[in-house]
Amino acid sequence: QLQLVESGGGLVQPGGSLRLSCAASGFTFSTYTMSWVRQARGKGLEWVSHISRGGGDIKYADSVKGRFTISRDNAKNTLYLQMNSLRPEDTALYYCARGGSGVERLGNFRLVRGQGTQVTVSS
Repeated sequence: QLQLVESGGGLVQPGGSLRLSCAASGFTFSTYTMSWVRQARGKGLEWVSHISRGGGDIKYADSVKGRFTISRDNAKNTLYLQMNSLRPEDTALYYCARGGSGVERLGNFRLVRGQGTQVTVSS
């Protein structure tokens, strides 16, 4: 059974940095593209970034390009998101999910994501 556990969220000032982690279990992590998806309060799901199985294909939403970096360690079954130059508009619940861009539009999205970690950017 798929299990994804996010960590690393918190309160940070504008311009600050955070590193999110996602520990995966219950499936063969190294064989799946993985994504980060976020949801601000009162808004819809927004795909943030994905990374292919071996890390050779990486994409970002325009809103985070140049500030966020996705990575993975297949030996540790862990997905990461390094977030720099954070802005108040980055405030959201961040999910890791099994799948690439568009995973957030799937009807079974809640079955392929973790519980999320809250990121709040505020002074």
